[in-house]
Amino acid sequence: MIETNRLLIRSFKASDYLDLYEYLSNPDVYRFEPGDPVTLAEAQELALERSTGDEFYAVVLKASGKMIGHLYLGQIEPKEHLSWELGYIFNPSFHRQGYASEAARALVEYAFEHYQAHRILARCDPENPASWKLLERIGFRREGHFRQCGFFRRDQDGKPIWHDAYEYAILREQGALK
Repeated sequence: MIETNRLLIRSFKASDYLDLYEYLSNPDVYRFEPGDPVTLAEAQELALERSTGDEFYAVVLKASGKMIGHLYLGQIEPKEHLSWELGYIFNPSFHRQGYASEAARALVEYAFEHYQAHRILARCDPENPASWKLLERIGFRREGHFRQCGFFRRDQDGKPIWHDAYEYAILREQGALK
């Protein structure tokens, strides 16, 4: 468990499904993410699945115990490169309060200290300034702009709706644990 001033970052629990459903059932959450809003049953399955893995972390308010979002930290192959990818999704009801920055910064510092990470990267849509500003705020540097590099959805004719991506990264020597 990682503790910050306001948050606990911990492994998922199967019982997190109601809080997970609260934001993953919201269509606005998927503007820059793959997938579609989930049902309550799907949220239950996701919470259970994530409770048995080690790449997703629940972000919980210390004051109330409410899960307000989650982080992803997955190691990239080849493992000897000591690189990880960071991701995050937060409940829109808790946006613009600094929770995502606080949680992401803490997890990055944890990865440098406990996993001996050399490099952590994150990708986001250039049309999502909240995401790339968060990354810049916690010390990541923009390393690239990839044009039409992927798609999550198709149009009514079945053609991909391509999107661009910014790639950001932070190296161990740039992080808080210099």
